[in-house]
Amino acid sequence: MTATDPPLTALSQSWCALSLLHGRIEAHIERALESRHGLSMREYSLLDVLSRQHSGPGGHLQMKQVADAVVLSQSATTRLVTRLENRGLLTRYLCDTDRRGIYTDVTEAGLQLLAAARPTNDTALREALDKASKNPELASLVKTVEELRVPA
Repeated sequence: MTATDPPLTALSQSWCALSLLHGRIEAHIERALESRHGLSMREYSLLDVLSRQHSGPGGHLQMKQVADAVVLSQSATTRLVTRLENRGLLTRYLCDTDRRGIYTDVTEAGLQLLAAARPTNDTALREALDKASKNPELASLVKTVEELRVPA
């Protein structure tokens, strides 16, 4: 198989379309969150992930799990946590059972900002998908995203 074989070319074009759709959606949501709430998409995602933690067994995420959830390196996640902590949106503390472990919780101010930003995120996502669905190259991908059901 060579790089110009039709199956590889089609796969590459499909990947480019998916990447284009992702980029357009992310840019649209980023602009909306930044202009209305002073949050980047990464900051919003981090607050969202951390807000879903609970106090039961396995309810708090370790930094590696948080990094995986927001698709960042551990060091980039730590820097992002520090930025949000400095803004009073997150707090860090040592794990009770493992003094090497550090957990992060969303503060009341962080929860309020997240609650205010969530409708903006959802509306911007809907707008971006609606706009992309008008592009014949992206319409089938948009339909797939809309029909996708992620298990809880």
